[in-house]
Amino acid sequence: MPIPTGTVELVREPDDPDGVTVLVNGVPSSHLDLADPTRLLFEYMQQMSVVLEHSLARGDGLPRPTVVHLGAAGCALARAVHARHPDARQVAVEIDPTLAEFVRGWFDLPRAPGLRIRAGDARAQLATLADASADIVVRDVFAGDRTPEHVTTTAFTADVARVLRPGGLYLANCADRPPLTLARAEAATLAATFAHVAVIAEPGQLRGRRYGNLVLAGTDDPDLLDQAAVARELRSLPVPARILTGDELRAFVGRAPVLHDPPPPDAA
Repeated sequence: MPIPTGTVELVREPDDPDGVTVLVNGVPSSHLDLADPTRLLFEYMQQMSVVLEHSLARGDGLPRPTVVHLGAAGCALARAVHARHPDARQVAVEIDPTLAEFVRGWFDLPRAPGLRIRAGDARAQLATLADASADIVVRDVFAGDRTPEHVTTTAFTADVARVLRPGGLYLANCADRPPLTLARAEAATLAATFAHVAVIAEPGQLRGRRYGNLVLAGTDDPDLLDQAAVARELRSLPVPARILTGDELRAFVGRAPVLHDPPPPDAA
């Protein structure tokens, strides 16, 4: 039975005794395995995890990698990162302070400094972070089933790049529907900031057959996204995924516009 908590509830399924789904306003926002933190059920999180792990592996010399999660929900990805990299420092930003309080009480999340949870708007909290202070930034921010516009623009993406260290990785979850207008524009926007960009999704999703999630990645590392091992692991996921880079990415983007902040209102 669901456990009601206002607009947030936990749902347990009989065929998944260790799994818990966090619903926010009736929409699944996170799934956590209470016995195995590394099991990520959502397809886009599995895809993110593949690239994230390769990025962290390339930075094995880092004493304590830093990962920033914009849009924390149940902190499923942060919990998985901690299980594999207990020395990592993580910051999770969640706009709903009540949800942030609940997940701390519900789940075996790492304590600070392993994981700090901040309540606030993703873009506003990103602006408070120091230059070159993070190795990975993950954006998983939603209002209903859409990504808020203010975390899709060149100004926001430039601030992500400011916070990342050289060789750092930006991962963004983009939910879109045919003809993938937003995903194409977001990829164009990342390409205006990052030297190397990729789009990852299930092949049918890339062809615009249905509503779903696509993962966008940006980095200044020339080798990370084009690694054969990354593409191979994505194909080996329970739901195989493709990664588009180079000419395939340019064909996907086409003539999609770069997204900008709206101009400020005229001064009175």
